Formats: sequence, C-alpha cells, structure tokens
Amino acid sequence: MFSSLSRRFDCQDGTEVEDVDSSSVSIVICNKALMTNLGFPFATTLTSWHLMVTYCTLHVAYKLNFFENKPIDTKTIVLFGLLNGISIGLLNLSLGFNSIGFYQMTKLAIIPFTVLLETLFLNKKFSRKIKFSLFLLLVGVGIASITDLQLNFVGSVLSLLAIATTCVGQILTNTIQKRLNVTSTQLLYQSAPFQAAILFVSGPFVDKYLTRLNVFSFHYSPIVVIE
Repeated sequence: MFSSLSRRFDCQDGTEVEDVDSSSVSIVICNKALMTNLGFPFATTLTSWHLMVTYCTLHVAYKLNFFENKPIDTKTIVLFGLLNGISIGLLNLSLGFNSIGFYQMTKLAIIPFTVLLETLFLNKKFSRKIKFSLFLLLVGVGIASITDLQLNFVGSVLSLLAIATTCVGQILTNTIQKRLNVTSTQLLYQSAPFQAAILFVSGPFVDKYLTRLNVFSFHYSPIVVIE
C-alpha cells in the first residue's frame, strides 16, 4: 500500500520535482480482493490499520539503524499528517468504489495535475517534451475513464478528491523535505502515528456513511485478518 514508484521531472531551473506515491500492483490487487471478494468494504478504517503497521515496521527499522530519526516540529507533523492521511484514505476509498483499472488511471492523473499546480502557483518551468508527454497521459486517462463500464458517481467524486489532496500533499511533502532536510522515510516515521490516529477515529463513521455497514459488527474470518 505504501510502496512508492518515483516519477520525477526535471525543471528548467535544474531542480527535480514530483515524487508521486504509487501502490504496487500486487498490493492494489490484494486490497481490492479484500474489499470485493472477501466483502470488507471499510477502506478508511483499513487505511488506519495499514498506517499503524507501517509505523511499527519503520520503528523496527529505526532500532536496527536503517535510518536516522530526525525530530520534526509538531505543527509540521499535524499539517502533513492531516493532509497525507486524508489523501491515502481517499485513494483507498477510490479503490473500493472503482475498478482497479480506473483506480490506476486516477493514480496516473496525479502526475500531470501536480505539475499543473506547480506551474500555476510555484512558477516552475517544464520543457515542451514533458508537457507533451503529460498531455498524452491525460488523453489516455480520459479515454480509459470514458470506456470504463464500472464508472459510478460516488467513485468518480472520491477519485477527484483523491487527486486534489494527493497533488497538494506531494507538493507539501517536497517543500517540507527541502526546508527541514529530511527524507521521506524520516517524515513518514514521525507522522504515521498521527495519520493512523486520525483515520482510526474518523474511519468507522466515514465507512458507515458510504457503505451503510458497521466495521465493528463485521464477521472477521481468519483470511480477512491475514489480508
């Protein structure tokens, strides 16, 4: 769920921008199977559990000296954790309400829209080659979206919200990393507990509103727990 596929573009000023988180295909399929085939539709609550597992894993890695922990001010952690937690939650909700193909198109659409925001609000410059490549990508996303037979209103709205929050979150992440000179791992280690807590509290209410089901009354079979 939290593995990253880096997609970077060089600006004309020599800086590199955009590192869009992208779940690996295998984990996406696993999560989709859990939500559909195994009947566990509580994507927001599931995200909170994943974030807590992520923190525990990073804590073990930290204790084994795989990375150095850098203290980050509370205001930054709260801002990043809130936005990133909402972004990840919306992406998983998008996966739950859409087909895998449409979800992957949503992930791809994040790249050009992030570049658009950076161009409009941060005055970053991109070459014509990059702009043309992103235009073709958007055309492909548009065609795939129109021809997706499983397209639905709720799923489409969730995807649009996921794109918006993820784009802003990626720009914020890059800004924080440059300002504090921290890695993405250090930032995630500090913020993961806060993100997990936000989604753990809000998740059951969001999931119940969207699915009309209660996560606490769900029958947890061994295979669901393992997944």
